[in-house]
Amino acid sequence: MNAIKIAAIALIIAGGLGLAYGGFNYTKESQQANLGPLELTVNDRQWVGIPVWAGLAAIAIGALLLAVPRKG
Repeated sequence: MNAIKIAAIALIIAGGLGLAYGGFNYTKESQQANLGPLELTVNDRQWVGIPVWAGLAAIAIGALLLAVPRKG
C-alpha cells in the first residue's frame, strides 16, 4: 500500500469521525498563583468544533485520491 492510499484512507476516517463527533475537547492547565509552597492552578476545558463542510471535504478528497488512477 503506497503513501497516497494511506493518506486517502486517513482522510476518509478523519472526515467520518469529524462528522460523527462534531469536534473534540481538551483540558488546558494554567497557573494562576504561586504563593510559596502553595500553587493554585485552573483547568479550563476547551471545545474545538469541526465544521460539517470540513468533514465532508475530507471524505471527498480521500475518495478522490482513491478513485483517480496514478501513473507509476
